[in-house]
Amino acid sequence: MIKLLALGRVPACLTFLSFAALAAPASAQLATPAATPVAITASSIPVQAPAAATATLQVTPTPAATVLQPVVPGRAAVLSSTPRPTTGLTPPTGTADVRPAVTHAGLWPMVWAKTQAVAPALTEQEECIAIAVYHESRGEPLDGQLAVAEVIMNRAASGRYPASWCDVVKQPWQFSFVNPRTGHMPSVDRASTSWAYAQAITRIAVGNFADALPADVLWYHADYVAPSWGRRLAKVEKIGAHIFYRAV
Repeated sequence: MIKLLALGRVPACLTFLSFAALAAPASAQLATPAATPVAITASSIPVQAPAAATATLQVTPTPAATVLQPVVPGRAAVLSSTPRPTTGLTPPTGTADVRPAVTHAGLWPMVWAKTQAVAPALTEQEECIAIAVYHESRGEPLDGQLAVAEVIMNRAASGRYPASWCDVVKQPWQFSFVNPRTGHMPSVDRASTSWAYAQAITRIAVGNFADALPADVLWYHADYVAPSWGRRLAKVEKIGAHIFYRAV
């Protein structure tokens, strides 16, 4: 069965390379001592001692120079047609501000904190998101798990799908882990780390603490399948093993 996934709603840094360049020899001084005369006698020929030459090489290093090494900007939660910041920090002139890119490493401290802190239990609607994250993307990068959660939330807010998160998840033929005839969702291992992460990701998504995708991303599928409907949509992002789309 082709897995259709709902799409939901996606600091860069500067790398400095310092190097010191040695200048070419700054100066060369040639010291030539004065010639030493030899006394002339009747039986001698005037003799002049050869000049002794020495060369002193002085090397003066130039001050260390700092070279700005541009870095590739990270992913930002904006429309793919919007110009990306050239530095990863400052948007180009004339474009709207963007939120910093969300990455697996960037989310990890927040996810860890939300698995350790004492938090209220998830509501029924929130648990539907967490169960979907668990079954659809456990083992995926944290930003990929967040993207799955946001797809569900985006669908519910779009007006094109059911208005509740649970109804979005249980809609027939949308998520492959759900029984399309009964809406039954398989159980999760509630003692597992994957379930703890899924709950943390859900809290981050519901609390709008970070964005992995724009709000108009409503579809995704695994990268090892190529459903025909994908050709009618606009690819937005690939995170982990999932490719995310919006309407053209």
